[in-house]
Amino acid sequence: MKNWKQMIGRVAIVPVLAIGMVAGSAVYHNAKPVVAKAAAPAPSAAPLDDNSVSALLALDNAMETLAARVTPAIVNVAVTSKTKADEQGQAEIPDEMRKFFGPGFNFPRQQEGPQIEHGIGSGVIISPDGYIVTNNHVVNGAVDLRVTMSDRRVLPAKLIGTDPLTDLAVIKVDGKNLPSVPWGDATQLHPGQTVLAFGNPFGLRFTVTRGIVSALNRPNPSPDDARKPGQFIQTDAAINPGNSGGPLVNAHGEVVGINTFLISNSGTFSGMGFAIPSQIVRPTVEALIRDGKVSHGYMGLGITDVTPENAKFFDSKDNRGAIVTQVEADSPAAKAGLKIGDLITSLNGHETSDASQLQVLVGQTHPGTTIKLQVMRDGKVMELPVTLEKMGARDKGEDETASAETGKPRWGLGLGDITPDVRQQLQAPDDVKGAVVEHVLPGSPADNAGLRPGDVIISVNRRQTASVSDVKKALADVPKGQDALLLVRSNGGNTFRVLHSSEGA
Repeated sequence: MKNWKQMIGRVAIVPVLAIGMVAGSAVYHNAKPVVAKAAAPAPSAAPLDDNSVSALLALDNAMETLAARVTPAIVNVAVTSKTKADEQGQAEIPDEMRKFFGPGFNFPRQQEGPQIEHGIGSGVIISPDGYIVTNNHVVNGAVDLRVTMSDRRVLPAKLIGTDPLTDLAVIKVDGKNLPSVPWGDATQLHPGQTVLAFGNPFGLRFTVTRGIVSALNRPNPSPDDARKPGQFIQTDAAINPGNSGGPLVNAHGEVVGINTFLISNSGTFSGMGFAIPSQIVRPTVEALIRDGKVSHGYMGLGITDVTPENAKFFDSKDNRGAIVTQVEADSPAAKAGLKIGDLITSLNGHETSDASQLQVLVGQTHPGTTIKLQVMRDGKVMELPVTLEKMGARDKGEDETASAETGKPRWGLGLGDITPDVRQQLQAPDDVKGAVVEHVLPGSPADNAGLRPGDVIISVNRRQTASVSDVKKALADVPKGQDALLLVRSNGGNTFRVLHSSEGA
């Protein structure tokens, strides 16, 4: 019984405790401080329905489709390059524009001996078997090339060929059925059209930016070499350092240009990016793949555009064509009879709109080809045949002062006669005789002496020289290991210059 009574006691205590807890809870709720409840946020506005923004959604979908189609063919190009000692301090572009080329451009250093440098740039695969287009300034001097694909694969690449004149290069990776992008026709572009720029700006891989064609046929921005073609596409699609070599594509996903430089006070994008148009890129790339090099035609002319201001002086009715401003002595143009002031209106029957177009057409013509130029001179129309030379042939020391032992230019001079046209261009008096400097090899004795194209060599070792042949013979007669003293007319005055021999005694 005792146990039974104890069990009753234990069971009874449970409801007593429960009653106590309920009573305590009631006291707490009645006595606790009053706290203000937070206001619930009002329902937000409903998003715009698809019908209201259908045009924007359609544009977004189109851009996404386009980017997804092109991006797999974009590559990051990592370059290890070696800068030669005699190339340091030599840039292919003017100093004021060098900062615009970004990390892909390997800036020479003012140090002796070869320097190892690293750079990055962009490229685009243009064939399923692995041919890639990029800029020459991206791969210049490369001793090792590595390509990162969009799927993160890193592949070794080999250099197929470069063309410094157009700033284009072709490299190749081994592969089959690789993603690629087709060619487009930049001549069909119009200002205002949508374009996309692909690349790896600042090393941030596989970036796409959208913009429009801002302008077409922009001229060569490099005053150090007037032979470089223009016709650049200007775009406001953001192009930044590292974008060099990437493609500019149209709405169909076709390559219409290769991004190459930008103009900006800060060195970063400011709304003005430039691309080499496909009418220059494609034939250059095809020649590099086929031959490993490009041979450009050369006339030996200085040309400029017809403008509304000067058109009446050259009997131009439509402000089209190219005006001859300079004729190089003994050049194909000089041999064909072209003169300063001639207005070139067509090439092989095709009208030339401006100087840049003529320059591109001539540059893409194979050396040795005879072209027919329609020329207007003093109101009369004539046709002149011009047989083109190979561009750069005269830059390689084709003067007769080369060393017989080494076959290399001894003084680094290319010389020409003082023809009446040249005399007029130089504004040289009739009593000035000798040889005009046409080319100076970088790093040569002539370059070190400060000689420049347009200078006139009047005497060698204090002996008067009346012609090119006199100058060449006098320089050739200088004993091996000895220097030569030149009297040079430069900038309207005469000065003595010393050519220090590059040969040992």
